[in-house]
Amino acid sequence: MTWPGFYLYRAMPGASWSSLTDAASFSIFLKQFKPRASQLMDLTFVRKAWDKWISTSIGSSGEPLKAALLINYDPNGPSRLLSTIAEQEGIKAKPIEVNQFLDFIKRNNFQSESFFIGQNQYMVTSIYDGWFCARCMNTSHPAGEGAIVIQTASFVLVALYDGSIGSASRAMVVSDQFAWQLGRKNL
Repeated sequence: MTWPGFYLYRAMPGASWSSLTDAASFSIFLKQFKPRASQLMDLTFVRKAWDKWISTSIGSSGEPLKAALLINYDPNGPSRLLSTIAEQEGIKAKPIEVNQFLDFIKRNNFQSESFFIGQNQYMVTSIYDGWFCARCMNTSHPAGEGAIVIQTASFVLVALYDGSIGSASRAMVVSDQFAWQLGRKNL
């Protein structure tokens, strides 16, 4: 579960991150912050859609994905708005790792660089409009591991799976379904 301050900070232009580091400052911030109803509805929609999606898509046996990560990301937004982990399941990503991953996306050198998620290093194998696939370079699984990364208007979805071509196809289907749900709300 993500700390609610991440959502609120992202939605509040001009807020200073350092001013929100202690509980007292954060409670004062919450009293001053008046989110728009549309922002709360969007967050509620994302949470409900995520919970429904992970219940059928992520697991250890028979499910297409082993883990997923949803990152708030607005490439056109001001640099003061930090990208944050909106949701995660099956993985314990750290904010510094996420920022390094997003730097990889911003550099747009998919064919000549690799990226890390957790302890695993990935190399991009396929690039499409708005998404790409990658294979893990340091896996211990005989069938391999992979990642599917899909960018929507407001989020980056990282879906991790175990296996090869068949597993990748199943992972792509469920990842695309979730991205489609976010796209319906222009998120």
